[in-house]
Amino acid sequence: PPPARLRRVLQTPRKAAADTAERIGRQRIGLCPEMLLRFDSGGLAPRGPICSRLMRLSHQVQYAICGIFDLAYNGRGEPVQIRVISERQAIPTRYLEQIFQRLRRAGLVTSKRGPGGGYTLARAAARITLREVVEAVQGPIAEALAMKPADSEAQASFRPDFLWTVLADRFGGALDDITLEQLCGAATRAEVERAAADPPMYFI
Repeated sequence: PPPARLRRVLQTPRKAAADTAERIGRQRIGLCPEMLLRFDSGGLAPRGPICSRLMRLSHQVQYAICGIFDLAYNGRGEPVQIRVISERQAIPTRYLEQIFQRLRRAGLVTSKRGPGGGYTLARAAARITLREVVEAVQGPIAEALAMKPADSEAQASFRPDFLWTVLADRFGGALDDITLEQLCGAATRAEVERAAADPPMYFI
């Protein structure tokens, strides 16, 4: 288990934990607005101090979450073009296309070419977690949080390298707890705007 001093840090209020992270140095542990939340029937509840403020999500990860959320929330099971998602989420189309290519290679979305084509979820929203989305675009969380190796074993012996594994487990666990279905449910309760369904087309 972590030393007593670290346990006290992990159990302190969020402000104290954030101040401690700042003293340690924020090369990979950044302060950010409340991001990691537990979704339950009552709405959103903070998961804990170490998971709520000690991780900075890159723009690429944020765009990936917004993009696949839009697909689940507004797609209604039909193909959605990248251009449409890009406009709704205010993400550059070319950049979003690159992100969706990674999501497709990870088996999270599928694509259809030609008229009426676009992207759809590769499986039910209840079976896609935010951890899968994050790792599809940035790689394993443990690697993202790992610190650069020390130049020598002597230097490494003075560092709390066990901390990166603790953070990766907590952060990854928080993302594992959130599915796209839960995210869409929370968005509905928060009254996030939803795109109107396309009117039916009639052919004579």
